[in-house]
Amino acid sequence: MNRTLASNGLTLMVAFATLAMGSFSAHGADLKTIEPGKITIGSDQVYPPYDYLEDGVTKGFDAEVMALLAPKLGLEPKFQDIRFASLIPGLQANRFDMIASALYVTPARAKVVDYIAYAKTGGSLMVRSDDTFEPKKPEDLCGKRVANLKGAAWVPELQKVSQAACGSNPIDIKEFATSAEAAQALLSRGADVVFDDAGVSKAAVVASGDRLKITSTEILFPVVMGLAVRKGNDELLARLEEAFKPLKNSDEYKAILAKYNLALPTDAEVTAALIESN
Repeated sequence: MNRTLASNGLTLMVAFATLAMGSFSAHGADLKTIEPGKITIGSDQVYPPYDYLEDGVTKGFDAEVMALLAPKLGLEPKFQDIRFASLIPGLQANRFDMIASALYVTPARAKVVDYIAYAKTGGSLMVRSDDTFEPKKPEDLCGKRVANLKGAAWVPELQKVSQAACGSNPIDIKEFATSAEAAQALLSRGADVVFDDAGVSKAAVVASGDRLKITSTEILFPVVMGLAVRKGNDELLARLEEAFKPLKNSDEYKAILAKYNLALPTDAEVTAALIESN
């Protein structure tokens, strides 16, 4: 009897799996992709917490987003690990159908890819958990030692704030080769605060065993991120937009954004990201 039950259970499992696979192919059959039934995604998987490999499996923000979005297209997500500089050339060469890799929206890139803005990142302020100093905005950093990732986009923005708001008590901007080194400087009291990417900061808090805390309450110097498809692939772009529109307001998607300390960009922020600066 146990063998019969096991056999029946196995039959049901196979049937459910077959139905699930059929659902993917049935809904996605009319959408032309590189591999039928799948959407192939270019992603630089050495950039935690956004994109990384764990036991050979793609993890991180983009993996969670595509796990929600791809089934709405009737497709199974399939990631390809591609270094960042090769993502757009690879998309143009039809090596994959789309990019999901924390790709910043810029006017130059928008000339060769079409974007779906799906999140915004930017800076967060992080201090030691036992510190009473709890800065909320860049203007709170006057006179403080601020650890940053070397070459980060917000370093010149902090310099502008220092010049405009701090007078004779400037921000002491310290740059480090990696985000991990900046966080370590904070923990060893070689810095008073870290200014780093919002998602990276959230991961650093977890990695520190809660010895660090984020004190800012909004994204600072926001940068829009976009899913990208090749120019001319209008069908895929339209289907992605159609699938993402209801998803972005769902509780599931809001939970993913909150998990990675991200937010949805406003229409005005998306528009601004596409304007050429003088």
